[in-house]
Amino acid sequence: MAWQLPPLPAIRVFEAAARWRNFTRAAEELGMTQAAVSYQIKLLEERVGAPLFTRKARQVVLTETGAALAAQATQAFSLLSEAYQSARGGAAGHLSISTMQTFASNWMSERLGLFQQAHPEIIVTLDTSSRLVDFTKEDLDIGIRIGAGEWPGLTSHFLFKGDYTPMLSPRLAESVGGIRQPADLYKVPLLGHTDPWWVNWFKAAGSEFRPDLVRPGPTLGAQFYEAVSAIAGQGAAILTSNLYQSHIADGRLIQPFKTMGTDDHSYWLVYATSRRNMPKIKLFKDWMLEQTKGLRVEG
Repeated sequence: MAWQLPPLPAIRVFEAAARWRNFTRAAEELGMTQAAVSYQIKLLEERVGAPLFTRKARQVVLTETGAALAAQATQAFSLLSEAYQSARGGAAGHLSISTMQTFASNWMSERLGLFQQAHPEIIVTLDTSSRLVDFTKEDLDIGIRIGAGEWPGLTSHFLFKGDYTPMLSPRLAESVGGIRQPADLYKVPLLGHTDPWWVNWFKAAGSEFRPDLVRPGPTLGAQFYEAVSAIAGQGAAILTSNLYQSHIADGRLIQPFKTMGTDDHSYWLVYATSRRNMPKIKLFKDWMLEQTKGLRVEG
């Protein structure tokens, strides 16, 4: 079979320029001059018979033809890269995951070893930065994100809801005679008491949040730190229920109420759609969906 292919140097340059939406950035990535990038793009446009970019003052915008070609080009280069790494051996066995610290330190760290044992040929690393990763430009394979599940260029799989509820140490609860109704929470310090989650949760519980009755606890800036403080008996924290089930099971925390607050945000596993067929991504996706199936509520 004779493949009908474009000039490969030109399509490589086009893919980089489409990804960055910038000829200069593409040139830097490829170690070329901007003039060389422009020449290769022009060459490809002549072969295609249509413009691929609309040139503006300080940016370039993909045309409809360019956008269609760019999506397929990125996928093709992604698959070729994976095949090349596999042929070299070892490199394709690296799986990089971007996730927030709270998820990594609780749910993920307690279970990731199971995946590693099942697939010892894959080396897993975590990036726990809170920044929003661009999977088309960074060397990261999979992400865990909170939101509504819709991100351009990404395939998303629902893991579980991000509903929240107060939790505290059993020792602290006992010290005030127990926490049996929402008003009892005012007997203990509330960690991160200005967090809107507290207001939402009290409303869901059929009670008005009373800031004037609150015993302020520390505001530590992240759910992970407030959970640690709650375990230490420093106050009640409002936490994502699904991330702390093991803490409840082993007695480090108690969840006094079944009532949940919600902001309609959930946890999702995401990856670049262009990389959806990579074996290591499919393996981890299937494993994650199996591990979280008990946390998904149907309907």
